[in-house]
Amino acid sequence: MKNLEKVTDIEDLRQVAERKMPRMFYDYVDSGSWTETTYRNNESDFDRIKLRQRVLVNMENRSLETTMIGERVKMPVAIAPTGFTGMMWADGEIKAAQAAEKFGVPFSLSTMSICSIEDIATHTSKPFWFQLYVMRDQAFMANLIRRAKEANCSALILTADLQVLGQRHKDIKNGLSAPPKPTLTNILNLMTKPEWCLNMLGTKRRTFGNIVGHAKDVEDLSSLSAWTAEQFDPALSWDDVARIKDMWGGKLIIKGIMEPEDAIMAARSGADALVVSNHGGRQLDGALSSISALADIVQAVQAENSNIEVWLDSGVRSGQDVLKALSLGAKGTMIGRAFLYGLGAYGEDGVRRALEIIYKECDISMAFCGHTDINTVTDNILVKGTYENLKTNYP
Repeated sequence: MKNLEKVTDIEDLRQVAERKMPRMFYDYVDSGSWTETTYRNNESDFDRIKLRQRVLVNMENRSLETTMIGERVKMPVAIAPTGFTGMMWADGEIKAAQAAEKFGVPFSLSTMSICSIEDIATHTSKPFWFQLYVMRDQAFMANLIRRAKEANCSALILTADLQVLGQRHKDIKNGLSAPPKPTLTNILNLMTKPEWCLNMLGTKRRTFGNIVGHAKDVEDLSSLSAWTAEQFDPALSWDDVARIKDMWGGKLIIKGIMEPEDAIMAARSGADALVVSNHGGRQLDGALSSISALADIVQAVQAENSNIEVWLDSGVRSGQDVLKALSLGAKGTMIGRAFLYGLGAYGEDGVRRALEIIYKECDISMAFCGHTDINTVTDNILVKGTYENLKTNYP
C-alpha cells in the first residue's frame, strides 16, 4: 500500500510518475520546446527570489482562502488546462476534477482532453472552467462553447499563445498519439508499465473526447490526427476576442500573456482575468520566464485602472512559488506539471497529495514571513535585490 504521507514534495511525485507512466506521456509532460531554456528558467527564476523571515509574530488563525474571478477558493491555485491528461492515468481529467472539487480549488478542462466536457459535468457537482482553442472550423468552435454552457462551466479560458504549435523534440521522436501506436518500441515500453496498462483497459476513454464524434467527419484516430494538425487558427487576433466573449456570455480568462502591451489589450477587452504564461516553456523557447514577466504586467494593468485579475502560470512547483507570485502582484496561480506528476503517480490520490503539499508549503512559508492572511501578502516579504532585477522596467 502506498503511504502518501511520506511523499513530501512535488519532486517525489515526479519521480514516481516517471517510473509509472509510458515514456511518450511522461516526456510530453516533462519537456519544453527547442532547447527547453524557457522551460528550465520558469523554475530557476523562482529560486532566485528570497523570502524575509520574521519572528515573534502571532501565527494563529492562518488562512490561504481567497477568490479567483469571484469564486471562493481554499488557496489561490487553480488546476490548469492540459491536453492528454487522460493518458497520464485512466480517466485522468475526471480524477483530477474530483480531487480539485474535494480540495476546494478550480479545475480547468482543455479542448484537447481525453475525457469530454460532458464526462466532467457528469462526475462532478461543482462548476468547472473550460479552455478553448480557436479552430478554423467555426461551427465546431461554436458547438464547443454551447456544450460548455450546457455543462454549467463557470468560466471560459481563451488560450492565446497556441495559434501555431511550438516544436517539442521529444514528442516528435516518441510519435506522441492517443492511444499509443502499437509500434515495437511502444509495446516494449508498455510492458514495463503494468499498472498504467491495467487502468487503461478499464476505461473506454482513450482519445480526444471533445473532438471525436463532435467535429465533422472525425470518427477515428487517423482523421483526428490530420484534423488537429490543420485546425488551430493562426489568424486569431484581438479582433476575435469580443466575438468569442459575446458567444460565451460569461466570465472570460485570457491565457498566454507575456508582455505589458498584450496585458493592456486584455484589460481593454473586457476579460475578467489574464494569465501570465509562456505555456510552460512549450511554445516560444527563449522567452522570459513567467515570474520575470509578472511585475511589469501587474504595473501595466494597474496603470490602466483595470479590474482585470492577473494570475501566473508556468513554473509553479511549490507553495513558496505561489507565495512569491502573489507577493509580486498576482491574484492567483495555475499549476500544470505539479498536478500531472501527482496524477501519473497515484491517480486522484496523487492530485490530492500535490494540492496538500502546495497548500502546506504556502501556509508555513507565509507564517515564517510574518503573515496570517494570504490576501495581505506584498513584496515586503521579499529580500531586496533578489527580485527587482526580474522586472523589465515597464515605463
